[in-house]
Amino acid sequence: MRVVICEDLALLRDGLKRLLHDNGMEVVAEVDNGDHFVSAAFGHKPDVCVVDVRLPPTFRDEGLRAALAARERMPGLPVLILSQHVEQMYAAELLADGVGGVGYLLKDRVADVDDFVAAVRKVAGGGTVLDPEVVAQILARRRSSAIDSLTPREREVLALMAEGRSNQAIAEALVVTHGAVEKHVSSIFGKLQLPANEEDNRRVLAVLAYLRAES
Repeated sequence: MRVVICEDLALLRDGLKRLLHDNGMEVVAEVDNGDHFVSAAFGHKPDVCVVDVRLPPTFRDEGLRAALAARERMPGLPVLILSQHVEQMYAAELLADGVGGVGYLLKDRVADVDDFVAAVRKVAGGGTVLDPEVVAQILARRRSSAIDSLTPREREVLALMAEGRSNQAIAEALVVTHGAVEKHVSSIFGKLQLPANEEDNRRVLAVLAYLRAES
């Protein structure tokens, strides 16, 4: 698996490179700003990109903007965004095209090597990964919205979907059958009036609706 890293802190950039290399991935480029990232992504066409949200010169959202620009130029380019703090707007914007192959994690998650590597692989495979802390804050700040039409169990299922979990993983977490989860997911899609297209896209759209309700 080929990876491009965009991180302005040399120490963290080197740590990410070593971690990914130790887990069988090849880092084909390391850059420290958004412009160089877009060029590297277009030039190398990696399997996945790991990008810091805040990059020079303003350290606001240059990394996110660069990721969005790269995905516009290369639709479906898998991108995992790393952030120091939970910023729901960034997560929602990243998911807005509904394509998948995106992730948003807090930098603290890198310390849990197995989970971080699993997240990188999931995003590379076209999946969606959302930091559990983002989900927790959304739940804590939940306001009246279309999401209110969901039952408490359906909201639990959607929260786990937002973390990027498969139906089987959700079933295990909630100690229910796989079939029960499938019924909940189908009900969620129906209540949120999501179009009948590819399953992964519908999951991304459901998560996006979840985020928009709280933005």
